[in-house]
Amino acid sequence: MLLHAFPFSSAMWSAQREGLAGVCRVITPDLRGFGGSPLGEDAPSLDAMADDVAELLDAEGIDRVVIGGQSMGGYVTMAFCRRHPDRVRAVILADTKAAPDTPEAAEGREKNAGRVLSGETLTEMVPNLVGATTLARRPMVVGRVRGLVESAPPAAVAWALRAMAVRPDSFGTLRALTCPTLIVVGDEDVISPTTDAEAMHEAVPHALLRVLETSGHLSAIETPEQFDEAARAFLSTL
Repeated sequence: MLLHAFPFSSAMWSAQREGLAGVCRVITPDLRGFGGSPLGEDAPSLDAMADDVAELLDAEGIDRVVIGGQSMGGYVTMAFCRRHPDRVRAVILADTKAAPDTPEAAEGREKNAGRVLSGETLTEMVPNLVGATTLARRPMVVGRVRGLVESAPPAAVAWALRAMAVRPDSFGTLRALTCPTLIVVGDEDVISPTTDAEAMHEAVPHALLRVLETSGHLSAIETPEQFDEAARAFLSTL
């Protein structure tokens, strides 16, 4: 089960659906409001997204799952581990962090939520979403990311921004993990840099830490071969 980054949809996992198909069943849901998923009336909360994932597993008749997520998907993965620990077979956390927003970051998210609801797009975030190498050498990837950002539903974007702004500290959740865990980070990630990955690794000493070269915050999109190789190697140990 792979959970997508903000502000994308399950479409971001197209390379992984193909690259991992030979070793496992890959489920890539749209988190609420994105892609084909309804937003609903709930207050903004990553817990609500995590419970949506549990409901999907119920519908699919799946008791336990290897669950992973990139960026916001990592936040939802940690919420799922906190709320549904008995359903977690293993964990993959990619380009994400366990620390909550600072007050300044939360304020920035609220401002961006208002901007989006007033008709603006958040295309200025694109250069930070990808690494320097991608900006310089992978114009098709940059174009794809820009298109996905521009097409994200405004109501879902604002809801997700507000949900991320109130997320709790997840280091306690990580310290409670006893299952196999993989932490992945791009070496050019400026949003959730390697220091955040190392902090999570300290909280989960038994975890594997993989740093992907020439990759930014969207390693699954920017360097899918490296991401898939790391995931396949991890899955082969289960």
